Formats: sequence, structure tokens, C-alpha cells
Amino acid sequence: IEIRKENILNCLINSQGKVLLDEEPTTVDQIHRIVGQKLRKNDKLIISVKAHPKTAYNDYVRVIDQLKMADAKRISIANSN
Repeated sequence: IEIRKENILNCLINSQGKVLLDEEPTTVDQIHRIVGQKLRKNDKLIISVKAHPKTAYNDYVRVIDQLKMADAKRISIANSN
């Protein structure tokens, strides 16, 4: 299945727990607000989460919790190689 690029929001978590949403630095606490706005504009949006192998589990969970607060239903967990 081919997914259109405008229907994917990339969420990258680095080894220090810093987050990029579509290459824009974002604090973890802002994720639910930003993703919520994007979901209201595009109900087909898929959030693709990639975490660095050395990302702390707690940082990863905080990001997923923020996505749940934004009511994100389509979340893709991608490998970060």
C-alpha cells in the first residue's frame, strides 16, 4: 500500500530524548497540541515514530503518551537503524 507523503508525520526521538516532528524541534509536552492540530486538518494522518537505539524507555513512553493524548489512532513504530 502506497501512503501519500502528506499523510505521514515523522516523529524522531534521539538518544537524549529530544524530539523532532517533521524535522522541527519540539518539546515532549508540546506533542499532543501540535499532533492534535495536524489531526484536525488531516484525519488520515499516520504518525511514524522512530527512536534512536539508545533512547531511554521512559522518553519513548512519554512520547507515545502524548500521541495518545492527541487522540492519535494511527501510529507506526519504525526501526531506527
